[in-house]
Amino acid sequence: MKKQLDIANWNRKEHFEFFRKFEEPFFGLTATVDCTKAYSTAKNLGISFFTYYLHKTLAAVNAVEAFRYRIDGDHVVVYDRIDASSTIFREDSSFGFSYIEYHEDINTFAVIAQNEIERVRNTSGLFTREFNSDNLIHFSSVPWVNFTSLSHARSFTLADSCPKISYGKMTTTNGVMEMAISVHVHHGLADGYHVGLFLEKLQQLLNE
Repeated sequence: MKKQLDIANWNRKEHFEFFRKFEEPFFGLTATVDCTKAYSTAKNLGISFFTYYLHKTLAAVNAVEAFRYRIDGDHVVVYDRIDASSTIFREDSSFGFSYIEYHEDINTFAVIAQNEIERVRNTSGLFTREFNSDNLIHFSSVPWVNFTSLSHARSFTLADSCPKISYGKMTTTNGVMEMAISVHVHHGLADGYHVGLFLEKLQQLLNE
């Protein structure tokens, strides 16, 4: 479900009108998250760490309203729920795009995610299904590289306002496990303040 945002009374109306005209309206930043507790919790639950931190990422996304905004023509809509389109790596080193629905319950989500991961791994090609809505984040993991910045391939001719979130390689220093996270958002919909809210909520959830 979605509803239309009242742009006329939105305190970011001018920001929206300004940045939506840019050829490249996305901005991004890279941060580091402490995943020591999250890694331990995932193992205790018998859930893959990838599935666990994807779930916490979606929970944080859904908790920050600006991350649920999408541009629809001349309007902005607010979705009730945001899901994930994650890249899924295959044994032949290719990947495909998935669609993983968010569920608040981690065990239910783990089943949903695993079913979709197995489906993509047993197909070939990039697009293995249709994507009929943009209530998504574009999600990826780059577990081979402890990156300090990241950029995305983008087609400026395609309308896109979905946040893009990527994780890097997990590293351990003095018993502390950390991962780099890259967050790119449409500047017409969100600012650094909102990315900060997301990262704060994400770290809180990873620490639970």
